Amino acid sequence: MTDKRPELNRNIPLNDFNDFYWLKEELTTFCRQHGISAAGGKPELAERIAAYLQAGETVKPLPRDKITSRFDWNSETLTPETLITDSYKNTENVRAFFAKAIGAHFKFNVLFCNWMKQNAGKRLNDAVVEWNRISVLKKDNSYESEIGTQFEYNTYMRDFLKDNPELSFRNARKYWMLKKQTRGSKKYTKEDLLLNGIQP
Repeated sequence: MTDKRPELNRNIPLNDFNDFYWLKEELTTFCRQHGISAAGGKPELAERIAAYLQAGETVKPLPRDKITSRFDWNSETLTPETLITDSYKNTENVRAFFAKAIGAHFKFNVLFCNWMKQNAGKRLNDAVVEWNRISVLKKDNSYESEIGTQFEYNTYMRDFLKDNPELSFRNARKYWMLKKQTRGSKKYTKEDLLLNGIQP
C-alpha cells in the first residue's frame, strides 16, 4: 500500500505532488528555490506549486483587501455600540472589554476570532451574543471543533484516537507516520491498521 515518496523538485509529476504529504517547510523551500511566492499557508503554497508544475509558470498571490479603517483596537474606548472594523485585531484592550461584558471566563477561540474577522459592520454587542452562542455550542457533547484543512496531522490523530479509544497517542502517531508516506488522502480509515502489517 505504501509507495516511496518522490523527491520534491521541478521534475516531479503533478500527480505525484498531489498524492503525497509535504511539510510546509518543504513547500516553502521549493517556492524560494524556483522564484514562487512563499507567502501564506500550506494550501496557498501547494496551489502555486501545482500551477508551476503544470504550466511551468509562477502564480502571484492575490492581493489582500486594503484596510480602510484607522480605528485603533489597542487604545480606543470600546462600548457595546462600537462597530467592528476591517482593522480589527485581538488586543488586550479588546480582551478587557469582553472580560467586562461576558465575565472573567472570557477567552478568545478560533470560531469567535473568525466571526470577528468576517463581520465588519456589526457591533461589539453582537459579538457578545455570538461568543455566548459559541460557548453553549462547545458545551454540547456532540460538538467537535473544526480543524483547518491544512492541519492534516491534527485531523488524523483526532479521528484515529476517536475510532480506536483503546490505543495510545503513540500508536496514532506511528500510523500517521506510515499514512503520510502513502498515495492519496491522508484522512484516517480503519484500513490504516493494516499498513505494513504492523500491529498496534
